[in-house]
Amino acid sequence: MLMRAENNKFKRTISLYKAVLFIFAFSAHSAETVTLHNADTQVTYKNLSSLSVSHQTKVKAWLNFGINANKRVLGLPRQAHYYFDLNPRYFATEPVPWARINRGGVDTVELHFYRYASLTSLKRDWTLYHELSHLYHPLFDYKDFWLAEGLATYLQNRVMLHNQLISGDEFIHRISAGLQRGKLNTKQNKGQLNSVSENMWQRNAYQRVYWTGVAFFIEAESQLKAQDKPDLVSLIKQYQMCCRENEQYASDQQAKQFLQSLDRLSRSGIFTSLYRRYQTREDFPVISKSQIATLTTPFTPKSQLQ
Repeated sequence: MLMRAENNKFKRTISLYKAVLFIFAFSAHSAETVTLHNADTQVTYKNLSSLSVSHQTKVKAWLNFGINANKRVLGLPRQAHYYFDLNPRYFATEPVPWARINRGGVDTVELHFYRYASLTSLKRDWTLYHELSHLYHPLFDYKDFWLAEGLATYLQNRVMLHNQLISGDEFIHRISAGLQRGKLNTKQNKGQLNSVSENMWQRNAYQRVYWTGVAFFIEAESQLKAQDKPDLVSLIKQYQMCCRENEQYASDQQAKQFLQSLDRLSRSGIFTSLYRRYQTREDFPVISKSQIATLTTPFTPKSQLQ
């Protein structure tokens, strides 16, 4: 166990070192800074000049649309300056084959996309909304990646729903289908969730990890509503203003601190209580269709209606 802990610590140190190098490289190569129409937002692009003028216009429009879509639902993230590492591909079978967040002094969205994809297909792809959603929470330890990926997956669907990129029925279908995939993958990847999450890549346990996290937040939403508390989106907005800046760096306790902040904001113990139940569970959570359906309708606590 000690050797494994040391290995994980070494991996995190190397990851941080790589992130620092990435930030240096980002600023040193073909970066263009553009201020968008909103005065509170700046965007820095890397490799934008590798695209033709018409493709540059399309990519800027896509990223601007994605930023504004997330902001309409989640508000402005604490890091209001967006950084994009653009990696256009000549061949791809989908608009955005993959992407990731590179954490460091600044969090950067690395996007691999099909350079000939239409603006409409780029807007309808979920990937950008998922990665932008990661900007609203700090970096978690490997054992808690289920929480990070579950939150981003849940929020991406909320963002797409409320920006009319998907209908209410499509939202329900996507969440239901994802939960079913998670349930099936759990049968192939047995063990406690925190252990499976820590070894997600080696075990190909993405579906279990991501969708158990989604189930966590759906269950939290149900409890918030039952206790007449603000919904998760409202809490995430508040979190940016009160707490996000103080939770920048990765640690074994980062996820707990994040959930404790949500508990303080909601004046409840919902999130930490669920976390204790979820982190070592070996089964897949049971989420009803009615729980999913209620998410398509905005909820306002009675106390805010008075």
